[in-house]
Amino acid sequence: MGRVNARLEDLPLRADLRGQQPYGAPQAPLPVALNVNENTHPVPQEVADDILDSIALALRDVNRYPDREFTALREGFASYLGHGLTREQLWAANGSNEVLQHILQAFAGPGRTALGFGPTYSMYPLLTRGTGAEWVAGSRAADYSIDAQDAASQIADAAPDVVFLCSPNNPTGTPLGLDVVEAAYEATDGIVIVDEAYFEFAPHDERSALTLLPGRERLVVSRTMSKAFAFAGARVGYLAADPVLIDALRLVRLPYHLSALTQAAASAALRHAPTMLGMVDEIVAQRDRISATVEALGYTPHASWTNFVLFGGVDDPAAIWQGLYDQGVLIRDVGIPHHLRVTAGTADETTAFLDALASVGSAA
Repeated sequence: MGRVNARLEDLPLRADLRGQQPYGAPQAPLPVALNVNENTHPVPQEVADDILDSIALALRDVNRYPDREFTALREGFASYLGHGLTREQLWAANGSNEVLQHILQAFAGPGRTALGFGPTYSMYPLLTRGTGAEWVAGSRAADYSIDAQDAASQIADAAPDVVFLCSPNNPTGTPLGLDVVEAAYEATDGIVIVDEAYFEFAPHDERSALTLLPGRERLVVSRTMSKAFAFAGARVGYLAADPVLIDALRLVRLPYHLSALTQAAASAALRHAPTMLGMVDEIVAQRDRISATVEALGYTPHASWTNFVLFGGVDDPAAIWQGLYDQGVLIRDVGIPHHLRVTAGTADETTAFLDALASVGSAA
């Protein structure tokens, strides 16, 4: 009797997960990969050497469980962020997605809701539904901005248990005013998460939502080492919040969830923060170069405080994406009609993208 392959629908999957699609960006071994907002600059050699030494030292005790409270790493994050933060106000996990998952496990779940303003990071609804909570999609203005009064009104109407504010926003790059954070916080009794994954690429004089933490025990500011720190492969995300909220996350985290090797690598990278962040200005320069050039080609770039550019005016995104792919350049179709998104890479990668885009055809 021939073997019949099982199908997903044959399994006793949770009803609320049936029909859902997993997160996924195209992966292809192309010469220029600018599709997932990585920092395409390699870790500087002097930093890599220190990381290797730190990992080698940690390996001597790898037969033992790691520090469950990752104390040294939390102290490193507190020192890096400043703003008078202490290690008791810091938390970390395997990428910012796990950090956000911890929050949802503690404060969302079955019978609860989480709200975000679309289009925004596609993992928010996936993480929400993964905990059994319901996702509520708020709306933005035509230019993808969020007005404080409108945000407060939408939050008050939906009464969510968790609110996501992506600052600056992914996939649009749009800045978010702190007045929106304040209004959102006042409009709910739930948790308000300000996701600052791309904050290091914002103008240097911009205030972080970290400045709003005092007196707001339901406010969370999350960050990642994947972008500005060029540490995407290490999978390290973190957040700052009131110590009592950190205590809540201990209720849902897995035991020893951060390996000794991860803690050692991240702590070493933080010791070299100025060097690691030295490439940010160059990335911002390439981002602005992309914006200016795609506009000259007849497309419409959106304002971006991130390491990527979303541009509109694309008559046939699939055709343009394929044309670039055929020339060895991978960018992202994020599902916004007539738009594509490209990560700002090195100067050579940016040149390769812009040359390929020009050869595929301008929008003018």
